[in-house]
Order: sequence, then structure tokens, then C-alpha cells
Amino acid sequence: MREARERCGVVGAYLKRSEAVAPYIYRALLALQHRGQESSGIYVASSSGVEGFKGLGFVHEALSGRLEGLRGRCGIGHVRYSTTAGSSLEEAQPFAYEAEGRRFAIAFNGTISNYVELRRELEAEGVRFRTSTDTEVLAALLARSLREAGWDYVEALRLCAERLEGAYSLVALSHSGELYAARDPLGFKPLSLGLGEEELYVAASETCALDTLSCRLMRHVEPGEAVRVYDGGVEVERLRHSPRRARCMFEYVYFARPDSELDGVWVYEARVRIGRELGERFPAEADVVVPVPDSGRAAAQGYSEATGLPLVEGLMKNRYVGRIFIMPGERNRVEMVRVKLNPVKPLVKGRRVALIDDSIVRGTTMKHVVGLLRGAGAREVHVRVSCPPIVSGCYMGIDFPTRRELIASTRSVEEVGRFIGADSLRYNSLEGLVKGIGLPPSELCLACLTGEYPIRAEASVLEREIGGMRRGQR
Repeated sequence: MREARERCGVVGAYLKRSEAVAPYIYRALLALQHRGQESSGIYVASSSGVEGFKGLGFVHEALSGRLEGLRGRCGIGHVRYSTTAGSSLEEAQPFAYEAEGRRFAIAFNGTISNYVELRRELEAEGVRFRTSTDTEVLAALLARSLREAGWDYVEALRLCAERLEGAYSLVALSHSGELYAARDPLGFKPLSLGLGEEELYVAASETCALDTLSCRLMRHVEPGEAVRVYDGGVEVERLRHSPRRARCMFEYVYFARPDSELDGVWVYEARVRIGRELGERFPAEADVVVPVPDSGRAAAQGYSEATGLPLVEGLMKNRYVGRIFIMPGERNRVEMVRVKLNPVKPLVKGRRVALIDDSIVRGTTMKHVVGLLRGAGAREVHVRVSCPPIVSGCYMGIDFPTRRELIASTRSVEEVGRFIGADSLRYNSLEGLVKGIGLPPSELCLACLTGEYPIRAEASVLEREIGGMRRGQR
């Protein structure tokens, strides 16, 4: 459980033998619900054009009962947690856009880090924006590129890729009913392509969505690639090349579902390995290992294996309460801890507990979890964290944009330990994290841990533009 928040999940589907694609998108969005709970939406290409709807809340709250009448062979969907604007239906995705009498829709996962520059450029050309989202800027940029490319979507996406900086895995629905999926050249956010029965092609943020639709994995969309799905089949094009990769390490540590495979790495196995590395480096003098559910469970298994300490479910999770880490507002998150978690007193009373979680961002949530265990009679609480200290902001889509919000950037490990009320606190090492993930450090984005950003803009500029907009618009 963390105070950092993921931004979105995307789905695109093309069903060759039927016009009932919307229910497939709906089911895939349910599988991606963990990536955003503020809003969701579905757009399809019907006989009357690109149309759809969006709603606030969970997928079943926003979309149930609205699928009838939404007919089409191709469509896209989205679940959202905002990173550059507030919570409202107007900012929800997918985003429909019209240019030269042609309507398309787009949805993406990530953050456009040169958003402010692009917005000003487009405004100077006469574009009038209705929202403050980077999604609308992306849609306007695509519309301009489509005009320049003669409505060739692959070429237009190539033009966009030359201008965009930051993280984006996107799906787009063309005015003619074709599906496009694209990934930024550094590969910050995941994107995979699958094939199911009735020639159902699905592009999704995670493979768990493909599994939900009984699709086999065809391939992971490579960084800098675009995929076109149409009547003639599937085409893959290179949009832009980069000599390096920058896959978000938080996908492996926390964001992705444990049953997903990201770029050839199974998330659950990576988290167990990370926990094992943590246990080998920082064993605790404890009686039991207790995970913070669900985020710490796989790492706690690895920690237990490495230390030989028994793993017990000392905290029970109320599964009917929304995820704390993506609830807007610090006060809401803190108040929900007690509703969300409850200690199993016989398992922790009188015992020394090694408490395992994925990360600490602001520290307030962990402070309350430690308090719950002490209130249940735990003799000692030793906190062990899968992720090294987060000391720098993220400008590629995770909602902790400024150093001031990061407890590890202003306090020592000992000071953080005292703040959360732990008997001891140890973070995993950077080496342990990377070894556990199983990818070379040159293929990962570790900027929030090191302050070394893989994009061209300086951190101070990013914080001023993106961080400032977030603070002003929430």
C-alpha cells in the first residue's frame, strides 16, 4: 500500500467477425481496474461514426448497462487516475476529437513531459482547448499530424513521436474504424498485443487483460513501435528509434498485476526475487514476516524464503473498499487505512514483526499501518521495503511530482523510521532491486531513485511545468 498513484490503463480491440466489440473492451477494463478508479470509458467505430461514453467511478459503476446499442467491430477503452488534471468527466478518457469533418478517439497511459510547450505551440496555431489534460494536447497534435500526413495514421503517429517527450502507451480509433497502438521510444509503460477467438485482436496495458479475454500473447509492443489492426490483418511499423530503454521500475515493484508479464518478465516472480534480495541484504530480528496486502505479499514470500522466518497474514484487507493509494487527497487515504486493513491479533500479539511493503512515498500510510500492529499487541515492528528510497519526482506518469512530498528526500533512513514509529527501517538496495527485476539497469527508468532522468528536459523545468500544473489543478 502506497501513497503513490498510477495513472491509467488502456485497451484497444478489433473483432473481425462481429460488431459486438464493446463487451470485450468492458471485460478487459475490469482486468485493468487496479490502474485507475476515477473514471473509465469506451468508444467504438459504429456505422454512424466514432461514438461512445465515459463515466466516473469503477468500471462497473461507470459503464454497466450502457453497452447495449454500442455496436462496432473496433473500439478502445480506458481507466484513469489523473496526473495532470482533476477528477471530472470532461477530463476522462478516451478523448474524441474532430478535424476536417473526421472524428477519431485516443486514450493513453503516461504523461507528456513537454505538455506545456506543445500546448502553447498549438494554441498559437489557433487551437482552443476545453480541458487542462495532456490527453487533449496529444489529440490535437495527432489531428495536426493527420492533416499533414494526408490522414495516414501511421505516418501521423510518426510525426507525433518526433515531437513528444515523456511516457505514452496509447491506443487510437480511426475515423474509418481501424485500431492503432503505439509505445514511446523509451518504453516507459507496458503495452502488449494478443489474439483470441473470432479473430479478436487486443492491445492492452497488461497481459492480464488478454488472459481475461482468453487471448494468447502475440507480442509485446516494442518501444518506438506502432501497430495497425485492420481488415487486412496486423502491421507493425517503427516510429522512432532510441538506443536506450527506460521501463518504469514501479510497474514491476507495484503497479502491474502480479499475474501479468511485462516485456518478458513475470511480475509475480520479479517481486518474489526482489523480496529475496531484500531478505538476504537486510534480515530482521523478528518472529514472523507480515506483508502489507496486497502490495507486499509477493515480496514477503521472497523475504521469508531468504530469512527462514515464517510468513503469516497478520493484516487482513477489506476487499470491498477502493485502493487507498489512488484515492485523491491525503486525508482520504489516511482515514481509509483503518477501514481497509485490520490486524489478526493472535498472529502478531507479543511477536516481533517484519513488516514488508513495496515502497514508502510520504510515509503517512506506513505510519498508520505500524500503529495498527502496535495496537494489536506486536512487541516490535521492523519495516522492510522492496523499493529503495524515493528521492526524486516522477515526470513520466506517477503522482509524486515534487521532492517536497517525498519523505526520503528530506530525512535520513533513521528519521523516517522514527516518523513511522518502526523499531527499525531498511530499504532495499538499488542493486537488489535491479537484480530482482531481472533486467539490466540500462533498460529501466530509475529516475525517482537516482535523480538521473532519461528524457532531455532538466528536472527543475519538469517540476515547474508538470508539478506546478498538478498542484494548481487538483
